[in-house]
Amino acid sequence: MATFRKRGRGWRAEVCRNGVRRSATFATKAEAAAWAASAEAEILAGKRGRIPDKTLGDLLARYRDEVSSGKRSARHEIVRINSILRGGARGASRAPDPIASVRLDELGASHFATWRDRRLKAVSAATVLREWSIMSAAINTAVNEWGWLPANPMRTVKRPPSAKPRERRISDDEIERLLFALGYERGRPPLTKSARVGAAFLFALETAMRAGEIVGLRWEDVHFDKRFLKVAGREPGAGKTPAARREVPLSSEALRILRQLEEVKAGGEPVFRLASTRAINWFFYSAKKRAVIHDLHFHDTRHEAITRLAKRIGVLDLARMVGHRDLRQLMVYYNETASEIAARLD
Repeated sequence: MATFRKRGRGWRAEVCRNGVRRSATFATKAEAAAWAASAEAEILAGKRGRIPDKTLGDLLARYRDEVSSGKRSARHEIVRINSILRGGARGASRAPDPIASVRLDELGASHFATWRDRRLKAVSAATVLREWSIMSAAINTAVNEWGWLPANPMRTVKRPPSAKPRERRISDDEIERLLFALGYERGRPPLTKSARVGAAFLFALETAMRAGEIVGLRWEDVHFDKRFLKVAGREPGAGKTPAARREVPLSSEALRILRQLEEVKAGGEPVFRLASTRAINWFFYSAKKRAVIHDLHFHDTRHEAITRLAKRIGVLDLARMVGHRDLRQLMVYYNETASEIAARLD
């Protein structure tokens, strides 16, 4: 039999069947009643046991240690989980986010709605969506694999609106200013890290490869004779999705850059001899400041490259080259202007 109690602005539902007790708090009595009916049915069917005496923070910590650590995106996901557990990614001096201390037997949709609204006042909607996805995945794992919860309460909460996709294009003038700031010259092998970041920048514009894929590129994956390379999926160049493991055709300019790098090749090191994407981001950010260029990220090379490549190859070939199975994803990165399209109509 379920009982319902008004608790502050929400409703607490309590269920006791076959000696198994559960409780949770919701924003409305209707939500509490729906949850109670589902919980009673699951107890009677023997699908779930008792909710453990743990908090959402305990759940996230286990997910971080057992699941996130094995992902290709481990570093970013662990940092975000730690920011919830420790109140910030730079140490434990700040208090954890309030939602981390909520007990699982009390966890309800209202907690996540409150968390969403609080976070939207502090960070962008895109950041909230990334944290949302991680928490929802962790809770789904707790429901489906650990038996810690009967259902995911986030399913009934409205997600923040998705941010508008970036449409930043890179002009030829900006390319030349960045290459100068990075110390890269087309006629000389790139001897410094900064110059190799310049080479990586140009290479990204030719191939639409991501920074992580460029950093992880190995010489055994480059096939000069057949003019392609393999994005093999090994760390740190593992693709974001299975489609990201692919063969990338090489333009004459891309081949020229690789031949340049071959002249300064070091045994056993990756092609671009850059330790991580952080190295790319650091040198790129510094060069951007020196070149007086604003609102530009290295990942914008993917937008620019896909927009340029769309003029040269068919859409199916392009999707395969850049690692998109869903053609709608190409539209996120295809940013040609109406004027540019009109110029081709004559």
